[in-house]
Amino acid sequence: MTDFFEVFGLERTLAIDGAALQRRFYELSRRWHPDFHGAASAEAQARALEESARVNAAYRALRDPLARVGYLIQLEEGRATAALKPKAPPALLAEMFEIQEALEEAKAGPLDDAARAALTEQRAGLEARMAEAAARIVGPLSAAWDAAAPAGRPAALNALKDALATRAYLRTVIDDLTAALDPTDATASPGPPERVGGRGGHVGAPHQ
Repeated sequence: MTDFFEVFGLERTLAIDGAALQRRFYELSRRWHPDFHGAASAEAQARALEESARVNAAYRALRDPLARVGYLIQLEEGRATAALKPKAPPALLAEMFEIQEALEEAKAGPLDDAARAALTEQRAGLEARMAEAAARIVGPLSAAWDAAAPAGRPAALNALKDALATRAYLRTVIDDLTAALDPTDATASPGPPERVGGRGGHVGAPHQ
């Protein structure tokens, strides 16, 4: 599996200067852009295309902090992709069951004003929790990975995986609530899908 950190000359850490990464991306993009290799041999042109594609893929993987965490997990586990398994946060299990019951009722018929208000409030609460989970992932959990000694890295990686799986679960439920509140709105919650491993069950299939 290609190490996209190496493409930019970076160590495998999560704290990355976004501005410096962008500058390096522009530099490598200019170096390998096919337009600058039009007079080169067929072999050189093929390499330029390959390197240009690799630089673009590396930048997509590393520019967003959450996507960077997901990519790091894939890299550490030696897998290009991994099945997403959203994990229900234990502290919210009782609330999740209540929400699931409300969703089942919503599927049975039109929502009245009280039910719509309740679901809207629940969605707002879950959106706040999802934002908190994201802040924890790109904040203390990422810092813990960067600071971990080799022996402590498996535990730090598992903490990142569990947090991402929890966030994916919350996003799935938020999408379900949005669909119940407005069945004509097919727009999913913002944020790229995590292609990372996790443990535990989930409500419904993850929305990709």
